[in-house]
Amino acid sequence: MARILGIDYGTKRTGIATTDPLQIIVNALDTVATEDIFDYLAKYLAEEQVEKIVVGEPKHKDGNPAQIAHLVVGFVRKLQKLYPEIEVVTYDERFTSVDAKAIIFQSGLKQKKRRDKTLVDKVAATLILQDYLGHRI
Repeated sequence: MARILGIDYGTKRTGIATTDPLQIIVNALDTVATEDIFDYLAKYLAEEQVEKIVVGEPKHKDGNPAQIAHLVVGFVRKLQKLYPEIEVVTYDERFTSVDAKAIIFQSGLKQKKRRDKTLVDKVAATLILQDYLGHRI
């Protein structure tokens, strides 16, 4: 089997999570400047076998698309064009950043580390991917 990537796309930073090859365990992988995401993915995908990419779909509480939804659509289209052999899906990401902040706060990390926004992004990507894996059965 191959890995599944989870992506929390943002205008400045993009969080990335991945499964193990058996698609059982999800781990936070990295947070990358959004302008560098395609270079990062090219390197990662050259080294690891990935069968699917799950991109968080930003929505408001009421289910309507968030302001950056059009950017995510463009990102997904570019992924599909660059990597036609990899399935790219979107998945509702409502509340993942809020949940990520709560998890980080409860983790006992020092205040300086809790304020690290890159940590929030990769934890949010992890939550997106975990939730997706839990709902695909």
